[in-house]
Amino acid sequence: EVQLAESGGGLVQPGSSLRLSCAASGFTFGSYDMSWLRQAPGKGPEWVSTISRGGGNTYYADATTGRFTILRDNAKNTVYLQMNSLNPADTAVYYCHTSIGGYLEVWGQGTLVTVSS
Repeated sequence: EVQLAESGGGLVQPGSSLRLSCAASGFTFGSYDMSWLRQAPGKGPEWVSTISRGGGNTYYADATTGRFTILRDNAKNTVYLQMNSLNPADTAVYYCHTSIGGYLEVWGQGTLVTVSS
């Protein structure tokens, strides 16, 4: 069964850091680009970052450039999102995502990040 499982969310103060993890199973992880998206309360999904299958190329939304870093460990079938200098606007449920074969969209269950003083 194809699965993605996020972890690492929590309640943090503004200016803090968090590292999210997404463990993949059921498919050849190293063959696919991986992305993080987020959905803030009352808003639609927002793309955050993408990493190429080999990890050599990374892409970021303007709102996260310079603060977030996407990483992957293909030996561990895991993609990470290192988030620094968090602010309340980063509060959201964070999801990892991939598209397999151009037709199978795979999402995790999400992990909640709350940034509040």
